Formats: sequence, structure tokens, C-alpha cells
Amino acid sequence: MSFRSRWLRHSVGRRSIAALALAVLALVATASPARAQDVVSKDSAAVIKASFLADLETMRGKFVGLAEAFPQDKYTWRPMDGVRSVSEVLMLAAMEGYSFIPNSFGGKPAELGSREEMGKLRMLSDKAAVLDHLNKGFAHAKATLEGIDASTLTGKRTLFGRDMSVADVALFVGGDLHEHLGQLIAYARTNHIVPPWSK
Repeated sequence: MSFRSRWLRHSVGRRSIAALALAVLALVATASPARAQDVVSKDSAAVIKASFLADLETMRGKFVGLAEAFPQDKYTWRPMDGVRSVSEVLMLAAMEGYSFIPNSFGGKPAELGSREEMGKLRMLSDKAAVLDHLNKGFAHAKATLEGIDASTLTGKRTLFGRDMSVADVALFVGGDLHEHLGQLIAYARTNHIVPPWSK
């Protein structure tokens, strides 16, 4: 395995998503065949939620660490036209904390104003403001998920037109966040910025 493959695998946090996947598989394997297809138990849902929250905290630390490591003059950097800038990737993560993550698990999104106001938030490029929203977005997601009763996570939810169990949701949302984190790590390395946890 090349050095690049090793650092990408380590940096993106594959271990935490692999741990979540193993927890999900272990819970599904102990369920009866019919039950595994339809619903999970409250206890299983609680374990999946706890695993997701642990992974979310790991990702929060890495997103914030990278946001702090990038200097202000690199916040508008992008590898090419039509691709998100550093600040846009960071604000996407913040917005997912405010809305996508809570919604996916049946929670309420943060009150961020009109669509126009939300659009302006997505375009922030001031480092201090981006860091503030990044912390607030992840805090909102964490608080919302912690407040969700595991018994409400036992059935299926429709997400992007698909019926998903809580295990499916956790893997889908976690995978999406890890993809954005990997994008930001690539941005950092391209700009000769070492992720803080790799030093």
C-alpha cells in the first residue's frame, strides 16, 4: 500500500466508520431474518445512535482542526473552477450539522432563517465566522441526536426516496461526512498543510 493510500485511509477516519459498520452488522446478525428486514429493536437502535454520535465527535474534531489549520488566505482556494472552495466545504459540513444530520434521524433542523439567508451562510469565507458555524452546526446535530428516543428509530425512514433503517441512515450520513472530510484533507495536503492529528 502506498504512503498516500495509508495516510488517506488513516486521515479520513476509516476506523471509526468501520467500527460503526461492524456494530451495525453485529446487531443485524443477531436479529431474526424477518425483523432484520423491517425494524431493529430499541436497544439496537440505541447502540447504532451511540456509535454514530462517537463517530460524529471524531469528525467534528477533524473538521475543526483542519478549519483552524488553513490560513485565512486559503479559505477561498479551490482546486479548479466548479469545485467547492475550502470555506464552502467547511460550511457544507456546518449546514449538514444544522439540517441534514438531524433531519435524517427524525430530528428538527436549526432555525437559520429564509432560504436566501441560508444561501448566504453557505458562502461565508471569513475564518472566524466559518469556525463559529462549524462548531454550532456539529453541536446542534449532537444535541438533537442525543435528544431522540431510540424507540423512534426502530422503523424505517424515507431518505432521498429510499426506505432506510437507522443502520442504513447512520452509514449513509456517516459516509457522506467522511467523503467531505476526505475532500478537505486532500485540499490541505495540496496546500502543504498537515492535518493536526497527523503531526
